[in-house]
Amino acid sequence: MRPPGAQTGIPLARADGEHQRAAVGNQVAGRVGFFFRVDDFDAAYRRMTGAGVTFVREPRTEPYGRVAVFLDIAGNRWDLLGAT
Repeated sequence: MRPPGAQTGIPLARADGEHQRAAVGNQVAGRVGFFFRVDDFDAAYRRMTGAGVTFVREPRTEPYGRVAVFLDIAGNRWDLLGAT
């Protein structure tokens, strides 16, 4: 998985066996374990909500920038992060 034009990506793999399948979506025990930083937070948020991405926490402003929590297709929690 790689954002358009990015040099860095994340390799995704399918679970191998029942033990791994049982952990899918809960690798970090329900906490946010993955972070997706974008240059334009508002545009990314609109694009993602328009595409049907489920956000479980609405956007908020923190000292480090804008953040909203979303779920990937396996139920893992991600922070969408951008500048204020």
